Amino acid sequence: MADPGSGPPGAAVLSGRSRDPFTARAGGTATVTSAPPLVGGIIAAGEGSRLREAGFPVPKPMVRVAGVPLLESVIRNFAAAGIARISIIVNERERDCVEWASGRFPDITLDWTVKTTASSLESFAIVAGGPAAGRMLISTVDAWCRPADFAGFVEAARRRPEETTVLGLTPLVADEKPLGARIDGRGRITALGIPAPALVTAGMYLVSARARRLAPGAPCARLRDYLGWLIKEGEPMYGETIETVVDVDRAEDVALAESLAARPS
Repeated sequence: MADPGSGPPGAAVLSGRSRDPFTARAGGTATVTSAPPLVGGIIAAGEGSRLREAGFPVPKPMVRVAGVPLLESVIRNFAAAGIARISIIVNERERDCVEWASGRFPDITLDWTVKTTASSLESFAIVAGGPAAGRMLISTVDAWCRPADFAGFVEAARRRPEETTVLGLTPLVADEKPLGARIDGRGRITALGIPAPALVTAGMYLVSARARRLAPGAPCARLRDYLGWLIKEGEPMYGETIETVVDVDRAEDVALAESLAARPS
């Protein structure tokens, strides 16, 4: 397959916008007269080492659940939600995914970054700094759920005010290192990282325009650190429940997702 970018290895190929994606714009928050269309972002830069060690020969975004690659599943879900532009980051070992997905979805604008990042937070920052304005629906590529559940999350999340960030939460703890969330009676997240949680984050985020451009004022090594910092900074953050989400990191996760896919919706 053709190389997706003409620059050196690790060069970003996002259209436009090269500044720090977490840097706040000068002059504070701009006045918004009408909400722009919702745009999407997919974080697909993880190494997928455990899947590779388990014998999966393809890059993680191309691992199939019910015959459909993870990357295709997320893009399909976004398209069903009316999203026509998506920023996607893949690592340098996954360059073939660029040409494959661009050919598979010619009617969707896909803005690519090919870069091996040091952390999920770095990948999140690059995706969140995509070229389109407004709120962004971001998903990790390995957050697998049934299409109807994804659609329900998007519908509920979009009902929250424009200035809020909404996290997908699930009672299905299918993650080695779950990030527990506590919510109040209105669905607002009051704490992250709690022990023995009833709900954990699901790898899906409707991120406010403010949060997309807000630089953390304290050291944050991981995405979960940044989300916790946002809450402390007063970012209004809510949770919407998705009943079945599987974090596909291991062979047993693929098997669980396959079994869920076979169940009637």
